Amino acid sequence: MLAARVYGNEDLRLENVEKPRITSPEDVIIKVKMVGICGSDNHIFHGENPFVVLPRVMGHEVVGEVAELGENVKDLLVGDHIVVEQISYCGKCYACRQGMPNVCSHLEALGVHKDGGMQEYLKITAMQAHKIDKSVPWETAVLAEPYTVAGNSTTRGQVGIGKTLVIQGAGTIGLLTLRMAKAKGANVMVTDIDQDKLNFAKENGADEIVNTKNESLKEKVTKWTNGEMANVVIDAVGLPQTFEQCFELVSVAGAIVPLGMSEKYSHIAQKPIMQKELTIYGSRMQSYQFEPVIKAIENGLLIDGGVVNQKFDIKDVQKAFDLMNNHPEQARKIVLTFD
Repeated sequence: MLAARVYGNEDLRLENVEKPRITSPEDVIIKVKMVGICGSDNHIFHGENPFVVLPRVMGHEVVGEVAELGENVKDLLVGDHIVVEQISYCGKCYACRQGMPNVCSHLEALGVHKDGGMQEYLKITAMQAHKIDKSVPWETAVLAEPYTVAGNSTTRGQVGIGKTLVIQGAGTIGLLTLRMAKAKGANVMVTDIDQDKLNFAKENGADEIVNTKNESLKEKVTKWTNGEMANVVIDAVGLPQTFEQCFELVSVAGAIVPLGMSEKYSHIAQKPIMQKELTIYGSRMQSYQFEPVIKAIENGLLIDGGVVNQKFDIKDVQKAFDLMNNHPEQARKIVLTFD
């Protein structure tokens, strides 16, 4: 079967590999139908992800059909449509006991610590296989995993009815976080430096949009909230300057959620954290978000709505990464297909 494996910086190879076999009674083998390319995959493609072990088959936004089942898997049938959970965890460490398996001491993530979904068949555990109704198009189902990231960040930040939320960054995760926050009843402002992305955010429910290239974000937030400032700020960019700016945008008793990731240092004084009594919530991937997200997708509450705008056959995976890197304005969400 075909698999796309990265060996180093921009060294991506399409290889023929052996199809996985059932080796445990809890195993599930998925015939992959579609895989989303995430920004973190692009970091791996460029050799910039500090967690990945190379060579590696990338891909953690995976949907497909059940092809084979281990003998102990009783709640799935061959042919069922599946959304794949990207993480596996021990269930015993402190993080797992706290209900946070996404930061398990023994965490393994598909496409990072073990081979992911950019291959024709993928073996996972039954715990990672989430059934989704067959009426849901693959283009929508493939967004379930990034929607869980949005669900986790809004849950961590306690986003809810009537709260004001500023989302920094109108990329794919920013957009899906916007939709998730609107579904939870929040008033949402989205910021970016790309006007086309902001216009799309407005079309998808943003109450306010701000182009920070030519507008003062602090002034806009002050006016929008009548001086209260935002109850929650989610940084979906992950640059030191965007994280630092969160502290002047957030209200007293507010919450900041760093969702983007940078290894660069930010310069933040302690005073605003103490004076405003702020809470800073890290948000990494997701914990127990698949069930509510899949239900919301099946009920039409969370949709595709044009987020997926580029499709490539797995044989053209190099072209997909070329587009992502050379023409990012054309690549809202790229998916690989396996037809």
